[in-house]
Amino acid sequence: MQLHLSFCSGQTSFRNGCSEFGDSDPVRLGLVASLNRPGGNITGVTFLTTELVAKRLELLHELIPQAKTIAYLGDVRIVVGQEMLRDTFAAATVTGLQIAVVEARSERDFEPAFGTFVERQAGAVIVGASQLFDSNRDQLLALAARHKMPAIYQAREYVLDGGLMSYGANQVDAFRVGGLYVGQILKGEKPANLPVQQATKIELAINLRTAKALGLEVPLSLMIRADELME
Repeated sequence: MQLHLSFCSGQTSFRNGCSEFGDSDPVRLGLVASLNRPGGNITGVTFLTTELVAKRLELLHELIPQAKTIAYLGDVRIVVGQEMLRDTFAAATVTGLQIAVVEARSERDFEPAFGTFVERQAGAVIVGASQLFDSNRDQLLALAARHKMPAIYQAREYVLDGGLMSYGANQVDAFRVGGLYVGQILKGEKPANLPVQQATKIELAINLRTAKALGLEVPLSLMIRADELME
């Protein structure tokens, strides 16, 4: 049996055995019968993402309360991208914020997107979930720095590389669970008998050096709640 364990934010990927289903609901996508009893030949780990959209918007608003418009960079080619965009609009309606949306279909769209955010006078940007974004993380971080655009991401890896803030599931913990599943399947366990795990350890990471470079003072309330402060 060929085993393929893929952790790729924002898209679904699977082959014969053990897999990770990106950031959407594998039951709704028809990949498994249920999380507890997946059936068939697929199991793996799924991340909370769309459920965290409102919180990301709230965190940005707390950090930059004067911002009236929040930009959103999304990849609507994937299901989770569409869901995140919908939920961002819903959360913005509650807070009274305006959302400036730009869709990216390739890395060539990144630079024009940030130009649009500046034109729309966005005070910050939410970067959605997408393998396209993760694979081009350095480019996105460089653009955010050049345009002095505060941004929040779904994974702490962005913050480790200089991004301002992230709020999302701990992917290292998910890798650990996935590795255990690979071991069990190699020993003969059937994927159908292994429940789809949900990575529910949610972490807030803030890069204080980046905040200083952007001229932002991180409120004490945010620093107290942060799981990781990077300097």
